[in-house]
Amino acid sequence: MIPKLEMLIALSKERHFGRAAESLGVTQPTLSSGIRQLEEQLGVKLVQRGARFGGLTPEGQRALELARQIVGDVRRLREEMRSSRHGLAGQVRMAVIPTALTWASRLVTRFAEAHPRVQFSIVSRNSQEILSMLEDLECDMGITYLDNEPLGRVASTPLYRETYTLVCNAAHPMAGRDSVGWRDLDGLKLGLLTPDMQNRRIINRNFMEAGLSAESPMESSSTVVLVSNVARGDWVTILPTDLAGFLAAGNDLRVIPIRGGEQSHEVGLVAQYQEPQTPVLHALFEMAREMRRGAEVQ
Repeated sequence: MIPKLEMLIALSKERHFGRAAESLGVTQPTLSSGIRQLEEQLGVKLVQRGARFGGLTPEGQRALELARQIVGDVRRLREEMRSSRHGLAGQVRMAVIPTALTWASRLVTRFAEAHPRVQFSIVSRNSQEILSMLEDLECDMGITYLDNEPLGRVASTPLYRETYTLVCNAAHPMAGRDSVGWRDLDGLKLGLLTPDMQNRRIINRNFMEAGLSAESPMESSSTVVLVSNVARGDWVTILPTDLAGFLAAGNDLRVIPIRGGEQSHEVGLVAQYQEPQTPVLHALFEMAREMRRGAEVQ
């Protein structure tokens, strides 16, 4: 039953029998047969079929909600039993907004030192993708914004507050400034994150409140690309303070605080809401709270 429920979850996400089968590592006939067997077991039609996938029926939508819950509960049960025998162990799949990757690294390396049997797989995704991955059980935990856009029903805990800085080459006319305002950035050659990133939407709002438009001739989903561009020419970029300091280290770059606008946003850990949490997720949330308290003391 569990593998068939996982097939339904994958089909709902991919909305294509071939892609869903590929994501599960099975053949398309195996997936189609599994869905039909599930329909027979439940006594209802779950999928609208035609020449291609036509969506889930109302019964299929309800079955999908329960499938996510059941599959999640089974995975948590397995982890509970494994932890009771061997202590904290297993693999955590984490999805992280690009601007929080340095904090993800700190959390994971610190956690791995305390619990070496826990392994991590970290991918960079935008905030909306992270919530979808949590819902579809594609990741166990995420690091994303907590206070800027709706999160839905998730468990969360703050990790740090994101503030914003201008990054420019040491030869740039702005390089000697102690700080800048958003209006000071008008007309600069800006490289920014792509519009699907929540960080970009925050930056756009700050420009709008200053009566400007965030015009960016070069956009990227990678902060490394943005900083590399700044290092090679007369470009500038806007990044969170912590990440900017990390990427500028060892390069002839300047990191300049930006005054005014939305000064900061809360970033933290999120996971599917569940009571109780698995031992590994509980320990990760506790470590995040500990790191937050340490950051506040500093």
